[in-house]
Amino acid sequence: MSNFRIALTAIFAIFIVVGVIMFSLSRGGSSGAGEEITLWGTIPESLFVKYLDSVNLNRKNKVLIKYVAKEASSFDAEFVEALASGTGPDAILLPQDSILRHKDKIYPIPYGTLSERAFKDTFIQEAELYLFPEGIIALPFTIDPLVMYWNRDIFTDALMAQAPSYWDEFPSLVGKITKVDSQLNILRSAAALGEFRNIASAKEIISMLIFQAGNPIVKNDNGKTTAVLSDRMDSAIPPSEAALRFYAEFSNPSKTSYSWNRALPLSTSYFLSGDLAVYFGFASEFDGIKIKNPNLNFDVAVVPQRRGANTKTTFGAMQGFALVKSSKKLSSAWSAISTLANKDNLSLWTKTSGLPPVRRDLLSAGSADPVGSVFYASAIISKGWLDPNKEETNAVFQNMVESIISGKSMLDEAVHQADLELQSILPQK
Repeated sequence: MSNFRIALTAIFAIFIVVGVIMFSLSRGGSSGAGEEITLWGTIPESLFVKYLDSVNLNRKNKVLIKYVAKEASSFDAEFVEALASGTGPDAILLPQDSILRHKDKIYPIPYGTLSERAFKDTFIQEAELYLFPEGIIALPFTIDPLVMYWNRDIFTDALMAQAPSYWDEFPSLVGKITKVDSQLNILRSAAALGEFRNIASAKEIISMLIFQAGNPIVKNDNGKTTAVLSDRMDSAIPPSEAALRFYAEFSNPSKTSYSWNRALPLSTSYFLSGDLAVYFGFASEFDGIKIKNPNLNFDVAVVPQRRGANTKTTFGAMQGFALVKSSKKLSSAWSAISTLANKDNLSLWTKTSGLPPVRRDLLSAGSADPVGSVFYASAIISKGWLDPNKEETNAVFQNMVESIISGKSMLDEAVHQADLELQSILPQK
């Protein structure tokens, strides 16, 4: 056979392989056959196994996965330790706030296998956090958007027919709902905003407000990450400062927005007790709230937006399937994760978990469920940022908020200091 014919045969073989992979991703055509792979993640084992069983229910060639559930607080340390000892998994569920921390341990999916155009056409916008010059760091699997839970009884008592859609409605909301005694003790709160330590998901809520104001927190320029928290973004008032000023006023007793202080219990507990009108939490919390207080009369809505804003935004906690570079079963691992990330199987994940899908085509189909429709809408507008170290940045955000509300630092000084600290944590290369 001539060199030309050999080369031509090789080219056709490559196209066939790529075609099989693309068909697998879009239609569920991958056989899933191969060696059993080990997958680590923080999703509860019972939930993931239930999903995997539904995937394999009518399959001739089963997707062979040994799933190992880890605690979120110890996942990073255990993953690094396992890799060092040569006992690491073949794939992991990689959250958006661990991309930078583990990027060097991940085998990127080449754009020759899945093009950037096909990726963007398939998955929600937040999923683009997984795109880097060297390839795709993970295949999106699950999105858990931040939503607004509201107590229907409290709103009825205040003669308010519906939850607010815009942030400028909150001063009026506080005036009608928040109850404060002569000692400034809060007896009933309109919204859990303004503090940090006793507000669940405080960093995510603040990130959402900063996104809505027009700042991405971290900029990714062709793989180079830069902190932009204090940038003006061509605005008269730096977006982060505007967002933090609004947030901090809810814990200031001299402001009409005053509705929260550090003496109150954790916001989740306060909402469950029936004393908090509006609670910002993730979609995944819905079932837990119902179970913990079956008598709580609550509903869910998309988070409020800035009036007149061109785009709607919320924060989304995202996870994707990532191939571990040191795995000796990369082919089988790819076959497994590409099967789990296809349209049919992601639809099964939505049915199993109650969370919205990460695929645009599934989101476009909508949800007839009133709660699901809110989750779907929130998934579409979800956004995240490349967090270099979630524990360290949590401390940065906490110090920024507490220095503002205590008067220790001026607003612009606190934001600038947080920006410097964030930049020092980001990868320098």
